[in-house]
Amino acid sequence: MTQYELLQIITGFLGSLGFAILFNIRGKKLIFAALGGGVSWALFVLLQFLTPNEALRYFIVAVLVSVYAEIMARVLKTPTTTFHMTALIPLIPGGSLYYTMASVFDGDLGDFLEKGLYTLELAVALALGIVIVTAIAHTIGKRKTLK
Repeated sequence: MTQYELLQIITGFLGSLGFAILFNIRGKKLIFAALGGGVSWALFVLLQFLTPNEALRYFIVAVLVSVYAEIMARVLKTPTTTFHMTALIPLIPGGSLYYTMASVFDGDLGDFLEKGLYTLELAVALALGIVIVTAIAHTIGKRKTLK
């Protein structure tokens, strides 16, 4: 891992910390929420060595971060969204969205469609990762309450 990648991970942590403060998260929940952002970007960076497919990396990281959010929510007795929102901040495909919108304003419909579909692919990968883990956690939680 290079200094550049380490800087990215630290920035992911700090960005998540900023959003955690903005979302009024306090105490030790604040650190664990920010840590989720650092972990999410660290996983994303490490996965680039295993797969060149960025959407697959988004999906895998979303699954792993969702597991982290579910665990931390139970340990710290707080809603999962506390950790989901902050941990996934570094993964928001802002660059892709920017270039998609730039294509619209440039009037380049072909480039807009290409970049727009790519951005949508990344967003769907994130959403699917979250939904799958949340559904499994919800199902497990229901089974425990029925017994």
